[in-house]
Amino acid sequence: MSLGDDAPMSREWNYHPDLPLADPSIFRWPPDPGFLIRWLARHWLMLSERVMMVILAVLLYLTAYPALETAQSFSLGWVAQVWAINMGLVVAVAGGLHWYFYMRKGQGRRLKFDHKDQARGNRLWNFADQVHDNMFWTLGPGVAFLTLWQVVTMWLMANGHVPVIRFAEHPVWFVLALMLLPIWSAFHFYWVHRFLHVPFLYRTVHSLHHRNVNIGPWSGMSMHPVETFLYFSSFAIHWIVPTHPVHLIFHVLYQGPGAAMTHTGYEDLLIKDKRRLALGTFYHQLHHRYYECNYGNQEMPWDRWFGTFHDGTEAGTKDTRARKKRMYGQ
Repeated sequence: MSLGDDAPMSREWNYHPDLPLADPSIFRWPPDPGFLIRWLARHWLMLSERVMMVILAVLLYLTAYPALETAQSFSLGWVAQVWAINMGLVVAVAGGLHWYFYMRKGQGRRLKFDHKDQARGNRLWNFADQVHDNMFWTLGPGVAFLTLWQVVTMWLMANGHVPVIRFAEHPVWFVLALMLLPIWSAFHFYWVHRFLHVPFLYRTVHSLHHRNVNIGPWSGMSMHPVETFLYFSSFAIHWIVPTHPVHLIFHVLYQGPGAAMTHTGYEDLLIKDKRRLALGTFYHQLHHRYYECNYGNQEMPWDRWFGTFHDGTEAGTKDTRARKKRMYGQ
């Protein structure tokens, strides 16, 4: 049942949060010190999804991914190792979430945004199946380009072509960089995403991802190869800003398997009827339904600043449809 009180929108969705959507950005004005403290505590001082990714990144750095010394020259062995680890991570996260929410139906429809389940028997999709189509694009070009950007960055780090830090020498920057990477990713995502909504690029590239009006875990990395390449170009920040391999691995987790989490189609994971893990946002779900709105995410307030924000209300839907009509001349 919806928590919102916007009656027309409540009929459109299986669930939505309170409307209009609040502004959770740390960049909102005027600054609110209390809000900033709560944001910091929620994301970084508790066992949030970001903290869990940092812990996993450290473990993978210590036990799984090849050492930087190994990456000084390209060879099939260590490149295949990186690809295999990334493949395993994506399968585990996207596959696990799909199994729990859509096969086992472990949460039923509680906190599920859309009324519908994943599409089957529709020739819009390869294999006439939305999940199989999404798996094809995710496990094919998705994991390949994720690995390509990571491998090239590791090679650059290993050969001293980009700045690399050590925790012992820069502990404050090490921690701060972890906190800034999601903000950088939000900044990068907004502008790449706006670029992909240029009508020509939307029709030829981005429309493949937008077939997923009703998203699921396998939808997050289901993109045209051109879009996948641009999406993971966020990793180029490590070519400029001094970072540690742990930062790169955290970035890989955030952009790769993390996309499955944000496209789960549910707002949160419930354990004993309590919200234990943040997953998707209604903010991005609105983008998949109405297209020409909410190009970014809630970390950065670009959509509010540039007039492309859909607040979840019926008025927001009307404004978005009018903007889409102007864009495409329809």
